[in-house]
Amino acid sequence: MADVTLAQDAIYALAASPQFAQDGICFAAASSGVYRSDDGGLTWQCAFESLNLQEPLPASSIAIAPNFPADASVFAGVSGGVLRSVDGGKTWQVAVLPTPPPLVLALTVSPNFAVDGVLLAGTMDDGVYRSADRGTRWSRWNFGLLDLNVLTMVISPQFAEDETIYVGAESGIFRSTNGGRAWREVDFSIDYGPVLSMRLSPNYAEDGIVFVGTESHGLFRSQDQGRTWARLGEQCVAGPVNGLALSPEFPRKPHVLAMLDTELLISRDGGASWAEWESGPQGQETGLSTVVAPQGLDVGAPLLVGRME
Repeated sequence: MADVTLAQDAIYALAASPQFAQDGICFAAASSGVYRSDDGGLTWQCAFESLNLQEPLPASSIAIAPNFPADASVFAGVSGGVLRSVDGGKTWQVAVLPTPPPLVLALTVSPNFAVDGVLLAGTMDDGVYRSADRGTRWSRWNFGLLDLNVLTMVISPQFAEDETIYVGAESGIFRSTNGGRAWREVDFSIDYGPVLSMRLSPNYAEDGIVFVGTESHGLFRSQDQGRTWARLGEQCVAGPVNGLALSPEFPRKPHVLAMLDTELLISRDGGASWAEWESGPQGQETGLSTVVAPQGLDVGAPLLVGRME
């Protein structure tokens, strides 16, 4: 595969290998398809070459299985379906979702994927689809989901025990505690929607911490699984908050990264205070859209940053 530049593409989502520090593998979902890098994002190759497409196939979301080094499973959301690769993006199988064809905006994979084979897709206008056979077959699971415009989705690190998933939608937040089969609205003011980004503490089962980035009201944090909320960084973290990242050692290292349209802000005290990220596109780029911190948020750690065209 020949190297390509993504400078002219809109980047909608990024995902990195769990062993990024060793293998440098990452993927980008872009306006012209899915791209893979084997050198930490320095160069990129089109991952859709095996599909022999006559025109570009935009990909709006991307997800890597947590056991990617062993099973090489990657999933891409497109209009009308989900593409699955089990060889690291060399070849793809297409799972067509039930009609009308939805646009898949978010994908999340169970942390226990090697055992349960569960992944979920959030769509525009059609809610949530769920697969329990590693992405081969999909069913719509929207009982209790009052807003079908799903913009973002996160899954509990302890999903095997608590079966908890959060959805960020146009009008607010919904939570499932039975693996995505049924949903209940979270007490989050409709005035704060749309919800653009979400992250759960790696220690969510014990601390109940949820971070939520909104389009026009900045960043919020809950410390009780979404029952109550506090606004963070009101003076500097103004919406839209397009992306969030947490330290993998949170809350021992309470590092939080917030991506705004034109800058990256870092908090090293759980959101109480904020500063500009030490090296980033501060004021030099616009339309920042997605961020991944594959090696945590320590000073000098690499970031993968995408922007809209």
